[in-house]
Amino acid sequence: RMDLMTPAQASAATTAGEALLIDVREADETARARIPGATIIPMSELIDRLAEVPRDRTVVFVCHSGGRSENVCQYLEANEGFTGLVNLEGGIVAWSQAGLPIEQ
Repeated sequence: RMDLMTPAQASAATTAGEALLIDVREADETARARIPGATIIPMSELIDRLAEVPRDRTVVFVCHSGGRSENVCQYLEANEGFTGLVNLEGGIVAWSQAGLPIEQ
């Protein structure tokens, strides 16, 4: 089972420079709302853009509610040799509900 971070934990880790947030939602979704500072790599482009996913620091994946980002973590750990990936619990929905910043 992969690691989970709450929005508050993920915000603190990214603010401290300890983690990178990668949003795997598609362009139409990120155009409506995104987490400031998050790297956008849509799930449909992920395999072609694996070089952009660091292997030497904590990476927190985010989607709408946590399902796709969980799948991404599982795939990368099972098939691409990544370790220590983290899923943002509840996705951008939970991030917003926690009162954390969103760009629209």
